[in-house]
Amino acid sequence: MGKLYIVPTPIGNLDDITLRAIKVLKEVDLILAEDTRTSSKLLHHFEIQKKVFSHHKFNEHKTVESLAQRMASGENLALISDAGTPAISDPGYLLVKACIENDVEVECLPGATALIPALVNSGLPNDRFCFEGFLPPKKGRQKKLKQLADEERTMVFYESPYRLVKSLEQFAEFFGADRMASVSRELTKLFEETKRGTVAELANYFKAKTVKGEIVIVVEGKK
Repeated sequence: MGKLYIVPTPIGNLDDITLRAIKVLKEVDLILAEDTRTSSKLLHHFEIQKKVFSHHKFNEHKTVESLAQRMASGENLALISDAGTPAISDPGYLLVKACIENDVEVECLPGATALIPALVNSGLPNDRFCFEGFLPPKKGRQKKLKQLADEERTMVFYESPYRLVKSLEQFAEFFGADRMASVSRELTKLFEETKRGTVAELANYFKAKTVKGEIVIVVEGKK
């Protein structure tokens, strides 16, 4: 019986990979990568020479059963995403579920993820929080925002640079313009930035900027 390893990869700075992650990636039979072009840079940097198979949201429904069977037959596989911990707003859940259903052992290594550094950097209460990932881009978005308006825990969202201002403006509309928040972008990279203020202040600030990179928004819960 083989095994599935969930292996977090750096969200920016390559030094954030763990020694254990490198060891696992060098020892498994096959690496499943969200984007093989992105992952090849990481694997080349750490001199990891293994077969890499593309595993992403567009093909995972078709391949999880066959991959689980390969592990059930004795192969060890590692799943990585483009950045951070697989299955957190990335492919992975379906494969883990298929492994469990086929009695294949799953082991998730600890490692990089964007939400925790952003939450701690925000200065907002972090003893209790809820992670919402990406809001629905269109259908169901307003319904979700209405539901979250009464959430008392600190909320953590992922967002693209193209929808950042829209999201902040909607937070002001549904949560109140004076709700405190922070926006972290380019975490661990050269131009890392965390900006704090009310959602209205942050919306105005980012309207005047060209924003790039992955973004985490942390929003204060309802008082």
